[in-house]
Amino acid sequence: MERRNFINLVGTAAVAAPLFGGALAACSSESKQAVFEGHKFPDLPYGYDALEPYVDAQTMELHYDKHHRGYFGKFTDAIAGTDLEKTPMPEIFAKIDQQSDGVRNNGGGFYNHQLFWENMTPEQTAMNEELKAAIEADFGSVDALKEEFGQAAKTQFGSGWAWLSVDANGKLFVSSTPNQDNPLMNVVEKQGTPILALDVWEHAYYLHYQNRRADYVDNFWNIVNWEVVGMRYQNA
Repeated sequence: MERRNFINLVGTAAVAAPLFGGALAACSSESKQAVFEGHKFPDLPYGYDALEPYVDAQTMELHYDKHHRGYFGKFTDAIAGTDLEKTPMPEIFAKIDQQSDGVRNNGGGFYNHQLFWENMTPEQTAMNEELKAAIEADFGSVDALKEEFGQAAKTQFGSGWAWLSVDANGKLFVSSTPNQDNPLMNVVEKQGTPILALDVWEHAYYLHYQNRRADYVDNFWNIVNWEVVGMRYQNA
């Protein structure tokens, strides 16, 4: 489906990772006033086989249609009949310590995968100058960012995620989180607005890479959608 339609499906608030309209709001000041339309399960923005050979079709289908859809179903069950049905995800995450494990784990799983799908692409994309300058200022070089991000992904013990985020002062930082936590949650060591996400749960790579997580992480750079990451940065 067209990316603009995908962007309009997700549903959360502009402060999160502002590329997803509805969930992660659109990329303009006017869009930040958009009315939240509820939690919706997004269409995948490309075919199951589109990211091969870096992500195989079977893994993509199972990951999206079983794991991600499962998180969404359990999350909506957990919030059924409550005010959370009408609350954008960033607002939920900002007070996640007040919620049940079901909301935290499944809400995180639902939200995190939305970012993950969209920050990958089968097409080659270029990093915009604003993002490149910020990376060079905060990490020294793009290669240095990739090294730090890769280490965060490769050394995350057990299941979890690696993130590139923007902090409250506008600085970029790399972090990792266990399970389905993310940098928007008030329980993590360092909070910020995520602009790049990498899933390092075994179900994201094991069929193709077996135990070679490092190879999966290294290959991730071949399919990063820098256009999306740059737009998220501009609206963080």
